[in-house]
Amino acid sequence: MQDFPFFSTQYGVSGLSLKEIPYRQEAYIRIRQVQEDGFQEHLDECVRFCVMAGAERIYAADHGGLEQFPLHVSVLEMRGQAFVDPEKLACLFPVTEHTVSRWRGIYNERMAQVDMAGTLEAREEGRILESGGAYFVHRDGELLGIGWLDDCKLLAMASVQKGAGETVMHTLMSLVEGTSMTLEVASTNVRAIRLYEKLGFVKTAERTKWYRVR
Repeated sequence: MQDFPFFSTQYGVSGLSLKEIPYRQEAYIRIRQVQEDGFQEHLDECVRFCVMAGAERIYAADHGGLEQFPLHVSVLEMRGQAFVDPEKLACLFPVTEHTVSRWRGIYNERMAQVDMAGTLEAREEGRILESGGAYFVHRDGELLGIGWLDDCKLLAMASVQKGAGETVMHTLMSLVEGTSMTLEVASTNVRAIRLYEKLGFVKTAERTKWYRVR
């Protein structure tokens, strides 16, 4: 499904993300610029286009006029100091050309019910490999979870064993121990937020508010 970074109407311009329609039946609208009195007309046209593309649920962000709609989720920034508990360390295995499809499959399975966690498609496997920051986390031959780092920013983390999230995080933090880490998390992902707070991360900003417009 093709995205439209610049979707123009006579009232303004927005970015339409349609990538998740085949997977979640969701579309996302980021308002870029609208005429002073043309917000609702512009939004209505964007929504109609998303519906025609197959979206059942539509969310929008980046304009004060959206506050009339129900707030769906906020994307929060959290910061913390990377530290390592030696008793909670496991082994890291970098993703390779032979394992990237499996890593992507685990990511998509674990993130399927997480708000704003975009689905990774096969065409993105090259980007995952090129990043050099995607890992499997194992202990005693058993997979505990996966992670994805971009320098000191956590792009993704998911455990596959109950209660393994803390171990997965400590193992990932061992790569950047002693530095300040950042991450983004959906406000509705309560379990993840509790884990990050337990590890000393604090909320430092509200990046984006997404409102349900259909």
